Amino acid sequence: MRDPETIAAKLVEGDRLALSRSISWAENGDPRFPETLGRIWEHVGRARRTGITGPPGAGKSTLVNELARHLREDGRTVGILAIDPSSPFSGGALLGDRIRMEDRTSDSGVFIRSMASRESHGGLARASVDACDVMDAYGFDDLLVETVGVGQAEYDVVGAADTVLVVLCPGAGDGIQAMKAGLLEVADILVVNKSDLPGADRLQTDLEEATHTRDIRRDGWEVPVVGVSAAKDEGLEKLLGAIDEHRAHLEKTGLAAVRREKRAQQVERVVGERLEEELWGSNGLGQRVDSALNEGSTAYDIAETILEDVLSGKLAALGRDSKTKAAR
Repeated sequence: MRDPETIAAKLVEGDRLALSRSISWAENGDPRFPETLGRIWEHVGRARRTGITGPPGAGKSTLVNELARHLREDGRTVGILAIDPSSPFSGGALLGDRIRMEDRTSDSGVFIRSMASRESHGGLARASVDACDVMDAYGFDDLLVETVGVGQAEYDVVGAADTVLVVLCPGAGDGIQAMKAGLLEVADILVVNKSDLPGADRLQTDLEEATHTRDIRRDGWEVPVVGVSAAKDEGLEKLLGAIDEHRAHLEKTGLAAVRREKRAQQVERVVGERLEEELWGSNGLGQRVDSALNEGSTAYDIAETILEDVLSGKLAALGRDSKTKAAR
């Protein structure tokens, strides 16, 4: 079961091994993945996709665990993608979310996949959207995507989710940090976790004032602020209700159009990645840049020359010549 045709067929039949292997192909940039995705594409687009982001220590993993439990109680199947920070040395990840969500691992209606963020600095791994597409085609009703939580600017989550939850907690200056970093602009729903702690009411009030005084969204959706205590299972039903309301809003105002826009952003990202690989790989631009710098050229001059060669097709021809020589 290593060819795209077999993997795709098994995946839509509900084979867990095919599901895991497809995600691994996406994560590792395996050349078999694009064909696999093409074969399952007609099954993509049915699942609700919810992104959970926010600063470290906000309780995102606990919240995801409890959201999954409530969704299962409602009879819905759940796929969880948990992005863990990579080691800057090995590129591997701690993958600790599997440990924190161990209550869900024995449930056949839940699938948990941890993924290393690798070189991605936006909070999500490069292959997160692909992994969501695979889980979607597999047939999960809900997809929960949890970001790393390193830093504040985790905007990549928007590209993988229909509804984005920004999770904050009292006592850590999260409200101020969220306003500074622009996380309010990412949020479809603001969640104040650990709402039983001192300062939670103040944080919720500050966030409510911020959402009303700043022109954050222009699609008619008013961002709600929901207080929960995930560890105590308090406020989860209200939060799930807010997620349902946002989903209904998207379907009323044009979910398909929103998803097309995000697909266009994915195309832009993929083209950029492929161009980077081609330019700095087979074409040997690193040596060319070093030579130009030694000759006294500025970075802008060198970049302009490279862009002219790319647009005129000269660089592509050089790349083909280098590959031909290497083959000989």
